[in-house]
Amino acid sequence: MAKKIGWEGVFPAVTTQFKPNFELDLEATARVIDGLVRDGVSGLIVCGTVGENTSLSRSEKIAVMEAAKDVSRGRVPVIAGVAEFTTPFASEVAKEAERVGLDGVMVMPALVYSSKPHETAAHFRGVAKATDLPVMVYNNPPIYKNDVTPDILASLTDCENIVCFKDSSGDTRRFTDTKNMVGDRFVLFAGLDDVVVESVMLGAVGWVSGMSNAFPQEGETLFRLAKAGRYEEARSLYEWFMPLLHLDARPDLVQCIKLCEHIMGRGSDLTRPPRLPLSQQERAEVEAVMDKALKARPALPDVGLRSAA
Repeated sequence: MAKKIGWEGVFPAVTTQFKPNFELDLEATARVIDGLVRDGVSGLIVCGTVGENTSLSRSEKIAVMEAAKDVSRGRVPVIAGVAEFTTPFASEVAKEAERVGLDGVMVMPALVYSSKPHETAAHFRGVAKATDLPVMVYNNPPIYKNDVTPDILASLTDCENIVCFKDSSGDTRRFTDTKNMVGDRFVLFAGLDDVVVESVMLGAVGWVSGMSNAFPQEGETLFRLAKAGRYEEARSLYEWFMPLLHLDARPDLVQCIKLCEHIMGRGSDLTRPPRLPLSQQERAEVEAVMDKALKARPALPDVGLRSAA
């Protein structure tokens, strides 16, 4: 029997903010978090890929977790990304998330090492055993190389606190294959922005979104339209949104998303090395996409979106 969770809707993968000297800017990060919650997102993912997890020290990750806990004030669930080289290291971070009082952890495969399927499963199993928090399994084979296939996921059904599967492979067939194998055992989350409507149609009840950092109300509205089966309205908004959502599928997605966030006045575009600023040409291309989008920014249909107090 899996643990019950209430995760659904849009969970932006929150950006981590830095000072000009690349020091962690906790105050700015807290402002970003508060702004997203006030704009009505359903949850938050901190220290994920877009949060530059692997560029943060252990103490910085804990500081971001604590800030998210304080700022969110229980208004929405807060989940921390766990991206480490080894299972023991990942287990330690998961324990810290539990100590801080977060609502769950999003666990990535062990980084750097290209594992065999049974080793991939053992990593998730090991981290899950180290904490009582609900665990979201994060699959992103283009970035993290190890593919969490439906077969691997099915082998983890006995781990009660592994409750959620976030797929960023871009292959939406994974949702159907998973359901055919294990039914509704796992809560399904879309993890790649430019296949979100298709993912919802196939059973995703949540979306870990990059571009919703810059456009939280548009992201939440799009998701709710798709969830409600209001596909004609969703299609129109999706067509407007798609050039922006494609930025989430690029290798330099963090730089692109942070630039869009900066243009919207929501945060800084500064990233930590090895992530370097976009080239002049790349920056101009993203700015052009943003300029076109903002000139045609649509009025949003009513989906019951309410700002959090």
